[in-house]
Amino acid sequence: MRLLLTSGGVTNDSIRDALVDMLGKPIAECTALCIPTAMYGHPAVGPGVRAWEFISGRSTNPMVDLGWKSVGVLELTSLPSLDEAQWVPLVRETDALLASGGDVLYLCHWMQQSGLVDLLPSLADTVWVGLSAGSMVMTPEVGDDFIQWRPPNGDDRTLGLVDFSICPHLAPDGMPGNSLAEAEAWAATISAPAYAIDDQTAIAVVDGEVRVVSEGDWKRVRFP
Repeated sequence: MRLLLTSGGVTNDSIRDALVDMLGKPIAECTALCIPTAMYGHPAVGPGVRAWEFISGRSTNPMVDLGWKSVGVLELTSLPSLDEAQWVPLVRETDALLASGGDVLYLCHWMQQSGLVDLLPSLADTVWVGLSAGSMVMTPEVGDDFIQWRPPNGDDRTLGLVDFSICPHLAPDGMPGNSLAEAEAWAATISAPAYAIDDQTAIAVVDGEVRVVSEGDWKRVRFP
């Protein structure tokens, strides 16, 4: 699987170009499934209007509204009650999975419970486009600062499909988001290498190669 890990979505031409390169064809020729699940677990987002805005492409985070050939919804909380024949072929045929922001451990839990995580290794040509928590779920750990919900077993590990962690929404002091000082303090609490990225930045991972794509600000805040 190819990963495009963003803080704020596909917010500029550089990130969009990276997405097209990873897809191997124009967005207008590609199908996508959006995954709103993470939103339900976050107290500042939750179910309701903001989930509808993401699914309908009316949010402030460009992902669903990029001009896809088609867009569907993959709601992970519903999958355990369905036969795999109803959804696995759909995922295998889809060019991109668009994972919203929200609560990262809630998303991680339902990726595991639904069986989606077991399917990921076989999706060699699929692009995972993450937004905030949808990006952080691919990392090995997120730290207490980004945990609002914990699974029943108390496990706070994320999927570890990459070997670095991410602090999203890097912002200048006094602006909404995470300041560099806050990002550096967070980095001191985790063991993985880490990046702090703003909403104009993404991290592209293809065949193990990591590349920062940015028209904004980012910093490596923890080294191995």
